[in-house]
Amino acid sequence: MTAPSLPAPARAVALAAWAVFAVFFLNGFNFATWASRLPAVRDELGFAESQMGLLLLFMAVGSLLALPLSGLVVQRLGAARAVVIFATINTAGLVTTAFAVSEGADWVVRVGLFVTGVGTGVWDAAMNLEGAAVEQRLGRAIMPRFHAGFSFGTMAGAGLGAVAAATHVPVQWHLAVAVAVSLAAVLWCVRLFLPAGKPDGGGSRLADDSRGADPATAVPVHGPGDDRSRGARSALSAWTEPRTLLIGLVVLAAALTEGAANDWVSLAVVDGFGTDNAMGAVGLAVFLTAMTGMRLLGTGLLDRYGRVAVLRGSAGLALAGLLLFGLAPSLWLALVGVVLWGMGAALGFPVGMSAASDDPQRAAVRVSVVATIGYSAFFMGPPLIGFLAHEVGYRSALLVIAIPVVVGLLVVGAARPLPTAAGSAGAAGGRSVEDGDLPGAKDRPSTVERPN
Repeated sequence: MTAPSLPAPARAVALAAWAVFAVFFLNGFNFATWASRLPAVRDELGFAESQMGLLLLFMAVGSLLALPLSGLVVQRLGAARAVVIFATINTAGLVTTAFAVSEGADWVVRVGLFVTGVGTGVWDAAMNLEGAAVEQRLGRAIMPRFHAGFSFGTMAGAGLGAVAAATHVPVQWHLAVAVAVSLAAVLWCVRLFLPAGKPDGGGSRLADDSRGADPATAVPVHGPGDDRSRGARSALSAWTEPRTLLIGLVVLAAALTEGAANDWVSLAVVDGFGTDNAMGAVGLAVFLTAMTGMRLLGTGLLDRYGRVAVLRGSAGLALAGLLLFGLAPSLWLALVGVVLWGMGAALGFPVGMSAASDDPQRAAVRVSVVATIGYSAFFMGPPLIGFLAHEVGYRSALLVIAIPVVVGLLVVGAARPLPTAAGSAGAAGGRSVEDGDLPGAKDRPSTVERPN
């Protein structure tokens, strides 16, 4: 990294980019730490497929109740404080859930998952909003790399889960230690987020010069003290914007494709091919690795081909992977399908978040709307697949995801950059951050993705 040699504003953005990347990583790590132990949770509770689906529904409900207000919460608290508070809630929920599983306390498990869902939903929205602010300051696409950070975290969580399952580490001690360490890291990382500015009675903030930011190049960052009545009206109006809703539909399809794999691939491998729990965790790790690799490649693909072409190609890969996994006669061939599935699921969510944040002034409310729509699938879809799996088995049930993939494919044109996106991004001018200072970056011109 060469960040120390950069001018103060550019160095602040470079450090914020790395901090956001790390927070995405830790969010993914917490989720996969839980998801990788689902077979053990199922065994300890003695639940059938439909009961597991109902159990996961409690986390979904928690997130869906929290997400619609997440934009206003982040505007009032600022991204850093929102991440700290709701990462703490997420951690408390997971620890409660893990120890309740070990005691067989079904209802405490459900309460713990509900709390986990609340923490997960707002934490996720807050880090995406901070990522959008950093992306606007950079003037080029970087959101896929932040989501690659999430994927790296899920890989680490799934890998650790596979080791814990293979060595028979109790679920409660595995989760408690892992998420406690994760929370400590979150508390350190948020100190490097972009400054939110100070209340001035207005609606949005410029990232002030408290860390050397140049007001002429700053992008609005919503922080504490925003006018709540105006914020509420703005949030409601975003739900009437056709482009925002269609982007939400694209993200919904991608989120269901990703979320179903996170929740059910491990169990589908175990039950579908009669293998052990450790191999189920390996199946999840294969999916997450493929998705991570695609997210690292995503920025270059977006710069070269544009959002719409990349999203269409991604949908094709996801569809092929789903069909292969659900219909393959052997485990190794099904794992090839998992690779294609992971590649196809990789870019829909981050590209949708970037599209929703094209206009910095409306980024907070639009990202909140898109995240709410997307997570309605990410959290609600997989539990419903669990009910279907009770009738037809996990692998066959997962084939239903092909339907929203096709629907998303039909509306990807909504993700084209706004006519003002290039101008606002280019307004920063000059050298903001060197490519080598960004997570996973390669040397290339500082350009904004071309419209399709």
